[in-house]
Amino acid sequence: MTNSPMTGTEDAEKATQGKKAARQPERRPSGRPSLYKQEYCELATNYCLLGATDVELAGYFKVNPDTIHTWKIAHPEFSESILRGRDKADAHIAKALYHRSLGYSHLEDDIRVVGGSIVVTPTIKCYPPDTAAASLWLRNRQPKKWRDKIEVEHGGSVGFDNAPIDELKTALDQILSKLK
Repeated sequence: MTNSPMTGTEDAEKATQGKKAARQPERRPSGRPSLYKQEYCELATNYCLLGATDVELAGYFKVNPDTIHTWKIAHPEFSESILRGRDKADAHIAKALYHRSLGYSHLEDDIRVVGGSIVVTPTIKCYPPDTAAASLWLRNRQPKKWRDKIEVEHGGSVGFDNAPIDELKTALDQILSKLK
């Protein structure tokens, strides 16, 4: 027994609540089970390393693109794996663009048939700096300094703002008389 006095009404309410709770069936999740699998994290990373978009990921996993968005929200590890793959791919491209803008060289074997036999000659292949790659790199890394579009602010007056009206009329009359 409890120390607090209970009325008969309170006892009846408690008993009714207990019976209602006992009668309610256990709630099961509604809808179809998710097609998501834990191994999709590694696959998503690899696909994103190859440049896959969310729409392309949906194609690989045979789901709707909206499902990819839902999986990103419901499974943070999936979202992180996509970002990890994309960041790594972007880093590879940035490195290649950087080297292309500076120019680079690499070893290459020149293979030719001379007098009926194969001759392999080691050579060094040189690529000069690429101005388009350098421009792209700078425009993206320092857009305020290397922007294509130059913004010009116009301020001040044209010169007629402070002229007296009589002078303006005289100038207009002179122009009109020359046109006649």
